[in-house]
Amino acid sequence: MAATLKSITGLISGSDAQKRVRFGSVEPALVAVLKHLDPVLAVATLLICSAAFHQHPSPALGAVAVLTFTISSYVFTRQARERELSGKPLPTVFSRILFEWTCVVAILLFVAFALKVSAVFSRSVMLCWFAVTPVCLYAAHVLRLRVHTHAANGGYAPRYVIVGANSVGFELFRRLPKKGFLGFFDFRSPDRLAATIEDPTHLVGHCRDVARYAREHGVTSIYIALPLANVPRIGEMVEALRDTTASIYFVPDVFAFDLIQGRLVEINGMPALSVCDTPFHGMDAVAKSVTDYICATLMLLVAAVPMLLTAAAVKLTSRGPVLFRQRRYGLNGEEIMVYKFRSMRVCEDGAVVTQATKEDPRVTRVGRFLRKTSLDELPQLFNVLQGKMSVVGPRPHAVAHNEQYRKLITGYMIRHKVRPGMTGLAQVNGLRGETDSIEKMRERVRYDLEYLRHWSPWLDVKILLKTILVVLRSRNAY
Repeated sequence: MAATLKSITGLISGSDAQKRVRFGSVEPALVAVLKHLDPVLAVATLLICSAAFHQHPSPALGAVAVLTFTISSYVFTRQARERELSGKPLPTVFSRILFEWTCVVAILLFVAFALKVSAVFSRSVMLCWFAVTPVCLYAAHVLRLRVHTHAANGGYAPRYVIVGANSVGFELFRRLPKKGFLGFFDFRSPDRLAATIEDPTHLVGHCRDVARYAREHGVTSIYIALPLANVPRIGEMVEALRDTTASIYFVPDVFAFDLIQGRLVEINGMPALSVCDTPFHGMDAVAKSVTDYICATLMLLVAAVPMLLTAAAVKLTSRGPVLFRQRRYGLNGEEIMVYKFRSMRVCEDGAVVTQATKEDPRVTRVGRFLRKTSLDELPQLFNVLQGKMSVVGPRPHAVAHNEQYRKLITGYMIRHKVRPGMTGLAQVNGLRGETDSIEKMRERVRYDLEYLRHWSPWLDVKILLKTILVVLRSRNAY
């Protein structure tokens, strides 16, 4: 280990405190411009629609343009968006663009009504703008897709080699354009790689020959996909490659880990690989919190009368408090008090908590209806407004259950890297209600971790819509 660290430090010179690594891109300039064109396009369609209806420029129109650009910059140019749209069929992409634009419009309308300035704007201009913009955004996406394909297979393709005929190198080869690929290099001999590499002609030499090969064949990019155990050899190779003009990229074997929100991050100029992290950092955290507060407020306004009627029904039909309070684990494993309408004759919150079962005698008549319709969960809207829960997220379990299952299921506590939710991915996939076996709980945790890996605002929306269908079917809730 000490030798490895020494080899790494040998690759750098000067003070580490003076070094900074910037996160950037290797895509062609035209593709980069097109990726960031959507906010400009949204503003441009506003100005075109305004001119089409002979509306003169005004401070109010300028304020809408600035606000639209600001909101659209976050919605349309965030890093995860390209990955979320990549490989999707065009009808799916259009529905996604339509949803994103609807979110932008909803925020604009909310601001307009809150400031009481909606009457200032022409309805004809606004309606035309709302209708035309998603079509223009979709056209821009199709153009961007074609330009990207041309860039990958046309004249923009670099001449490159991959150092490392292993799983990482093969995966990198699959993702890079095939045009411009010159071959693999590896420390192992061809006979040892015969069973590993699909096409033996792709192996063009030993790692010690990379620098000479790069000079003789005009290689423009070199991707090093070797295991971290080869750091000393990598250091020697990088030193030799300084006598070439090739760009050098080191691709670590991150797939060796079970990644939760795996991504590269910057810590004051120093790169770090996120192996297990929450998806809610930066503006994603802001978007999640704002969405939770807005949804919880609107849901409370709609559910206020049903909640009062439910509280009265609970109070009049059985002895005990209206609300049931139970300790559960929240964000980062901290204990929180979760509220529910009492649906049982007992209020268990000790070292042992027995899950409700079918025909459970502890459940009241009103409670049985509340549990099937999930009306007993409505008081958790106050937990959301307190900032202790989210509308969508892994469902919180009683503290007693957490202490039991964290010892039996690997990765169980990772689900607490986000706020628990009123509904979640596991619940809309048939894992609502009782978990009477370790396999069911393990499957629920698997869905919770999938939610952490693949979170997006669109995933939250799909879970909410599916939750409505699950509640109407009333399965596994008793």
